[in-house]
Amino acid sequence: METKGYFGKLLFINLSTGAIENRTIPEADIQNFIGGRGLGMKILWDLIEKPGLNPLSPENPLILMPGPYSGLPVPSSSRTCVVTKSPHTSAIQSKYEHASTISYSNMGGFIGPEIRFAGYDGIVITGKSDKPVYIKIVNDKVEIKDASDFWGMPTDKFDKKFQKELDDYHFKTCYIGPAGENLVSYACIINTAARAAGRGGTGCVMGSKNLKAIAVKGTKMPNVARHKEFVELIDKTRTKFKESKSTGWWRYGGTANVLTSSSYQGTQAVKNYREGTFEDIEAIGVKTAKDKIWSRDFACYVCPLACKKSGVIKEGTYKSHLVHDGPEYETGTMLGANLMINDINGLMELIYAGDNLGMDIISLGNTIGFLMEAYDKKLIDETFLDGINLTWGNVEASMQLIKKIAYKDGIGKLASKGVKALSDKIGQGSEEFAIHVKGHELAAWNVQNDPGMGLGYATANRGACHMNGENMKTQDNNTIVDSVGVCSFAYGEYNESGISELLSLITGIDMNEEKIRLAGERIFNLEKIFNYREGFRRIDDKLPERFFEDALTVGDHKGAVLKKEKFKKMMDEYYANRGWDNETLKPSDKKLEELDLVFTKDKL
Repeated sequence: METKGYFGKLLFINLSTGAIENRTIPEADIQNFIGGRGLGMKILWDLIEKPGLNPLSPENPLILMPGPYSGLPVPSSSRTCVVTKSPHTSAIQSKYEHASTISYSNMGGFIGPEIRFAGYDGIVITGKSDKPVYIKIVNDKVEIKDASDFWGMPTDKFDKKFQKELDDYHFKTCYIGPAGENLVSYACIINTAARAAGRGGTGCVMGSKNLKAIAVKGTKMPNVARHKEFVELIDKTRTKFKESKSTGWWRYGGTANVLTSSSYQGTQAVKNYREGTFEDIEAIGVKTAKDKIWSRDFACYVCPLACKKSGVIKEGTYKSHLVHDGPEYETGTMLGANLMINDINGLMELIYAGDNLGMDIISLGNTIGFLMEAYDKKLIDETFLDGINLTWGNVEASMQLIKKIAYKDGIGKLASKGVKALSDKIGQGSEEFAIHVKGHELAAWNVQNDPGMGLGYATANRGACHMNGENMKTQDNNTIVDSVGVCSFAYGEYNESGISELLSLITGIDMNEEKIRLAGERIFNLEKIFNYREGFRRIDDKLPERFFEDALTVGDHKGAVLKKEKFKKMMDEYYANRGWDNETLKPSDKKLEELDLVFTKDKL
């Protein structure tokens, strides 16, 4: 093939038939959709030819897509996008029973680079095994192996047992826990102990295929078109990272640095998003974590930021328990401030349980917070909760509920579907504080004092997503970051010109800033078209009423609340800038022609 930097090859594995084959990636798809999130979306579009497919059917593909930077010595570029049709989202008025959105979930760690070392630009898994299996890949040798002995294991125990099974530490792995096996709709895929493809139910789709794990080992390397210039640019980039103040900031506390600042700014999810400031935030903030929990930093592949932290609970009920990660901003907020939990030892145990059982901690924290509020308002009682006294700040009650959710025990069966399903069951006005968009729970950023984040949540193609961006430009840009494989934490050291220059040197194609920008818009629009075909319309781009009705009452920003008419005007302007119909959100024919997406019209 002409384009350097790629193998031009996808590994297709059908777990129903056992068929294993390599398929060539069309040259046009590489240039138009780049890799990662973008190329994964194009593959999904090609494979799902009709709307309404049940996400848990064997036909729904699970796609693991590194970006073109992955596997090369590009700092902070190990990200891998897992793309599939979401089992966790739904439309309000679609005629399709199983209407759901695109799901793209981005994870770091080491699995993406190893996929590239094995000689592939991505892995596409379809079908369903009739028994638990794992996939073992060593370059061109691909095997589907029995995983019956591993089924049911939490991720921590499995990781240790699996490494012994493989008997080679060079393997890089990803896997699901009991939540994925039991088809919890917000189950995640874990790799490197606590790195996760967390959002949108990727682990649920993996579990639906009876696939416990993937192990990869490779010895290859993609060719670089302009090697000398590439090496020179990488040297300059490393120096830039070394001299940057942000590198030290990330190393110091990772995203936990933001726990206190977000709280003071009134933008934190507190008490099921009723507030934006947690008055006890210092008790679970970065300084407390450094003093009481953390013992080491660790990093993803070729990343100088080392933003991940691990340690040991040194006191209390869970003393001497090793914890792999946290509190990060999202996990610390969703299982801490959002639940009014100020005990960092208890918080760390909850975070560990979420990872160990294999669940998206953002959706998990939302689900518990919603039930806490419903219980507090006496819309439900202990009988509804199987005897759990789910009061605000209650660590033990939260732990009981987490376990019930992972195993779909009692109330856990309904709670495993998330806040939308719970609200539909409880009723009584609970939908006003059921914090989701399209069935996908919001992340740890509150919006009464941040309208831009509100727009980002409402318009995100995978349902509420804090990484979406607050306008067209940032959304398209973030799409490219997810497609090349750069970590968003490191984007400031690259920016748009750096991304395009690096891609040009790798591929040999002039990928200037305008082409990169256009590719981001193209990918974002293809995601929107997928959702439109499923029956999603403007009515689905809806924030919970809480943000328009319940002004903040705590902190420096008390009184902040979204203004409905002003927010509607923001949305109208956004759709106009996108070139989408203001009510149906269908991209115009002119927009499809501009973005080389005319091929989608045959399937609409």
